[in-house]
Amino acid sequence: MGGYAYRIPAHKVHYGVKVQIADLKIDRQAQRMLNERRAQKIASRLVSEALGSIIVSQREDGSCYIVDGQHRWRACALAGVNTLIAEVHHGLTQAQEAMLFLIKNQESHKPRPIDEFHVGLTGGVLLYVDTARVLEKHALTLGSTSTNGVGAVSGVLQITERYGADVFDRTLTVAEAAWGRSADTWDGMLLGGVGVFLGRWGDLIDDVELARKMANLGTAAKWRSEILSQSSRGGFNNSGGSRVMTACGAVVNAWNRGRKAENRIEA
Repeated sequence: MGGYAYRIPAHKVHYGVKVQIADLKIDRQAQRMLNERRAQKIASRLVSEALGSIIVSQREDGSCYIVDGQHRWRACALAGVNTLIAEVHHGLTQAQEAMLFLIKNQESHKPRPIDEFHVGLTGGVLLYVDTARVLEKHALTLGSTSTNGVGAVSGVLQITERYGADVFDRTLTVAEAAWGRSADTWDGMLLGGVGVFLGRWGDLIDDVELARKMANLGTAAKWRSEILSQSSRGGFNNSGGSRVMTACGAVVNAWNRGRKAENRIEA
């Protein structure tokens, strides 16, 4: 969706700047979590000439925060290397630093979805802000599956990105009305299937009726088991995407039960 682009303002950038390891800081709200094992692995085979440039933001008070390259920074500290070459950006806010991190990592070593989500919130990216707002409305957290938590970070972001926050909101409402609050209710495959269904045919659907028909076909655990069984017959095509589409097909079948042919949805 057009509103979910990453943008930062024009600003001054200096390239090839030698910076002191000891002068660099980390802002955890604008960065992924540091993987110490990864840093140690880099340190064990460190070649200073092959480190390239890290990305640094120099704030208005002169302090320097790493935007991208914290594992190389940590590796250098472990290996006793005192300096790094940096691309230094000037005048960015914390939110803009977070946005720059996302931009720099779009086509490189992508952060974990949950790290990207938290950084996106710091950056004020609408995709993440809208998703967080809907989750809060439903008293849900993101990152691990539980009675009150959704583990499928990429899956829920995909619903919001493709169909909008309103469809994501309806997806959670229908799922809870059909199956109650349980870990299985918030399964990414099931939510994805409901989300695709509402994203494609939502204008034709009465959500209360849909939830009732889904509930009549069993619990979320039963739905999940049957969808996994159906999609597994696809062998090597049994991807997350195919399971979501299998789940969507199951929602279509639930909606069509008892309806006249002219009122059915053709998937």
